Amino acid sequence: MNDDTLRTLLNSTTTIAVVGLSADAARPSHGVARYLRDQGYRIIPVNPTVEEVLGEKAYPNLDAVPVPVDVVDVFRLPNAVPEIVEAAIRIGAKAVWMQEGIAHPEAARRAEDAGLIAVQNRCMMKEHFRLVGPKFD
Repeated sequence: MNDDTLRTLLNSTTTIAVVGLSADAARPSHGVARYLRDQGYRIIPVNPTVEEVLGEKAYPNLDAVPVPVDVVDVFRLPNAVPEIVEAAIRIGAKAVWMQEGIAHPEAARRAEDAGLIAVQNRCMMKEHFRLVGPKFD
């Protein structure tokens, strides 16, 4: 994945569904989602074990999210990725972003074959910071 593609994706995204977003502020998913929210993205928590995270209603799965999603940001083990990719395709997401430590080449190919951008083993927060830069209020 080249920097221009990532930069374009980050600049054109408005809504990010974070699959596996934890309500625990000490968890990486929480810190990344908080950073992305602070950069102006709408964050949609997808986690069946919580009701709300970062002031947003949580949904049990991607199919339950009632608004259009640009990027599905994945904080789940690699074996969960194929099902998440299928759901991302169903809901019309533009991209599936697998966080650091998460990769699934077959699922990434499936996403790309369906017209989605697939990012593997990269932190969305770090890439945003590097390619777009943080906003400070």
